[in-house]
Amino acid sequence: MSYRKLGRSSSQRKALLRDLTTDLLINERITTTETRAKEIRKTAEKMITLGKKGDLASRRRAASYLRNEVSDVRVEDEKIVIETVLQKLFNDLGERYADRQGGYTRILKTEPRRGDNAPMAIIELV
Repeated sequence: MSYRKLGRSSSQRKALLRDLTTDLLINERITTTETRAKEIRKTAEKMITLGKKGDLASRRRAASYLRNEVSDVRVEDEKIVIETVLQKLFNDLGERYADRQGGYTRILKTEPRRGDNAPMAIIELV
């Protein structure tokens, strides 16, 4: 097996990775434990690769994995524009990393967590 179990059942682990990957794409930077960050990196880079392809099949695969959450709300020409995570992935991030061949995330180790001394890390989009 080439993945970390993170001390959870398979359904809990899948939900955790979906939530953290979605949060990373929304905020572009999150703080979590080091092992979770290493697992998030795999799924986040796959999602950005799907965003670069931009075809219908890629959009459906990404939509089946990511949560349906609002990424940004802004006003343009007296209209309120609501952008979801999927739209941000295919419109912004896909274009941003169009000429990059992988390596979309960076993991920075930080100080241990105060309560249980777990190694913490910051994962961010490059």
